[in-house]
Amino acid sequence: MIAAVNLNNNNNFQTNTITQLTSGYRINNSGDDAAGLAVANQFRDNIAELNQGILNGNDGVSTLQIIDGGLSNISTMLDRMKTLATESASSTFTGNRATLDTEYQTLVGEINREASNVGLSSTNAKNATDLSVYIGGGQSAATGSQVFVNLANGKVDSGALGLAGTNVAAAAPVTVGAITATTIAAGATESFTVSTAAGSSTFSIVGKSGDSVNTQLSELNSALGAYGISASLDTTGKLAFSSSNAYSVSIAGAGLAAGFEFGVNRALNNGAFVYGGLASTYTVTEGSNTANISLAAGLSDSAALASLNSQLKAANITDMTAVGDGSGIPGFYSLQSASTFTDVKLTGAGSLVGAPVAAAGGGNGALNAINAVNSAVQALGSVQGVVGAGENDLNYAINLANSQITNFSSAESGIRDADVATEAANLTKAQVLEQASVAAMAQANSAPQAVLSLLKV
Repeated sequence: MIAAVNLNNNNNFQTNTITQLTSGYRINNSGDDAAGLAVANQFRDNIAELNQGILNGNDGVSTLQIIDGGLSNISTMLDRMKTLATESASSTFTGNRATLDTEYQTLVGEINREASNVGLSSTNAKNATDLSVYIGGGQSAATGSQVFVNLANGKVDSGALGLAGTNVAAAAPVTVGAITATTIAAGATESFTVSTAAGSSTFSIVGKSGDSVNTQLSELNSALGAYGISASLDTTGKLAFSSSNAYSVSIAGAGLAAGFEFGVNRALNNGAFVYGGLASTYTVTEGSNTANISLAAGLSDSAALASLNSQLKAANITDMTAVGDGSGIPGFYSLQSASTFTDVKLTGAGSLVGAPVAAAGGGNGALNAINAVNSAVQALGSVQGVVGAGENDLNYAINLANSQITNFSSAESGIRDADVATEAANLTKAQVLEQASVAAMAQANSAPQAVLSLLKV
């Protein structure tokens, strides 16, 4: 019986040794080493997470490289726009500025197209957000496992870069206020109300710690881009607005002269008037077209402006737009047109009419375009800096993940894998013991024969 028990133990020892050698694992079931199996499984789980994290990181690098290529192309276009603006800004230029402006505006449109293609425009803001790439290997899923690339302020279309509405022809931007632009203080708020043919909208810029005039200008342009308006600093450092369309803009907030500033698009011909809320009629003449406009009593600003614009279009005056004059006073309007119009004549009671003002002339548009391109280059450079830093961060994270996989694999192997040299020796030992056990059993089985021989007669 003793020999049988030992034979069975030696047989189990040999079976276990063969199992480890053929599987390559020291732990083949939970009973082999329950505590070690739990630790090894955790290492294996970390390795699986990091392997997928590396794939995620490479996808993130590819996305940023696509964005980076688009930004580099936009940078090249800004160089060309700067060349066109510089050429037009010279008073000795004898060519046709309209030809220069045609190419300039084409480049503005191409910037919008390419910004949309890389997901950094107002029409496609797919990548204009705080991008996150899950790599793994951190303390938890929410701590130390993700790489963030913040492109929330990374739009690079013409509006966000402050190029919308700029030109290298004669039209100059509208300077609002008489004070050189300064940074909005941290925590302070300035509100901007924009009036266009589509109506009036208000948005705010809140100063943050570390802001500069250029970063806040970029934020302002991101909001203005939806209206086809851009903000820049004029040649004296004052805040200026540009657009080829009719608009007015007002600013309210701390640090402004009298707490409020406003202006209309002086790059277009302007006529100002006041709707007194009484039934009124007007005659607007532009070239050979005349609009006889009637406004009913008691109309709201939005209703009165909609009626004005509708009657202008009906009279075939298609390049004139009525907008609020930016003063914030109800009933104060501005007529703006790319063409000259001789007068706005009152033919009824209830309105005051201002004389039309000729559009600003000269080559100031090109000078301000240079300033706008300079600001755009800085804004684009900031976005490129974020993208470049993001690429580097992801590459560093991928390198760390590869290192962690190597170390986790080594640690798991030390627990889970079989020691082939030891187990090979154990196999020889098990075979010898099993053979010895069989021989011993044979001897044990023959021992009773000696007793039986005593009983022979």
